[in-house]
Amino acid sequence: MEIPNSYELSLVSKTYRKTIWSKFLKGIKEYRLINEGDKIAVCISGGKDSMLMAMCMKRLQRYTKVPFEVEYLVMDPGYNPENRQRIVENAERLEIPVKIFDTQIFDAVVNIEQNPCYLCARMRRGWLYKTAKDLGCNKIALGHHFDDVIETIVMGMLYGSQVQTMMPKLHSEHFEGMELIRPLYMVREDDIIGWAKHNGLEFIQCACRFTESYTHSEDGIGESKRQEVKHLLKSLREREPAVDMNIFRSVENVNLQTIISYHSGDKYHHFLDDYENGQSVHGTVADGSKIVDLEKRNRKV
Repeated sequence: MEIPNSYELSLVSKTYRKTIWSKFLKGIKEYRLINEGDKIAVCISGGKDSMLMAMCMKRLQRYTKVPFEVEYLVMDPGYNPENRQRIVENAERLEIPVKIFDTQIFDAVVNIEQNPCYLCARMRRGWLYKTAKDLGCNKIALGHHFDDVIETIVMGMLYGSQVQTMMPKLHSEHFEGMELIRPLYMVREDDIIGWAKHNGLEFIQCACRFTESYTHSEDGIGESKRQEVKHLLKSLREREPAVDMNIFRSVENVNLQTIISYHSGDKYHHFLDDYENGQSVHGTVADGSKIVDLEKRNRKV
């Protein structure tokens, strides 16, 4: 058996066992992200998050009682040579056996004026699914962490006028039998940064052509919405350290009696649908007893 390197061992050291390794395992178990016989494409962008995810998956595969296979995939959407070389060097240093495949996604979206980032993300996700499926994988793993989850919830409310969550796993809509999983779902970004610094590792930042030449003004104008939310959450934490977990718990503890309207797929529910009958949208009457028909009337709102 291959001997674990120092980077892998640092995951279970006194410093990072509780903050990274235990939370990684908690996410895997709580959301049932990995099953026996899975073949998972661990998708590596070259940043700190995906590289840490790869190290965690490598260690888990080494000692798990639930056997699964792994492919470490790096998609090059058109990185400059320096960024690509940094990815290769870091993979060699961490002893991660990556498979690199090329696309020209950056070239395809560079002249798109409306929503180029959305199109780029969709194309990258499609290529990852396709390549993973061609390799016989049934899942792809992405490196989103707990902070990404919280920021997504807040962004949806402030800028998307909706309550939504970045889910720990999803079925693919376009690739039958494929799933997306997020193994770092419970891991905090600050702990990932700390792990990288502790090990003297430097990963690529955002390597997008749109942002390589883009500068932000001191007053924040021009920053992405996600950066705005990052700053907002940082300021809130100074007054309420538990704000992140409170936000997360809020989408685990939704009380439908207090929701004006909600939808499940294309079915919409409004609290007025059954209000005059003394019934709430989630199947109780005024005195709290249950009713049988939960969806008597659906209407667009």
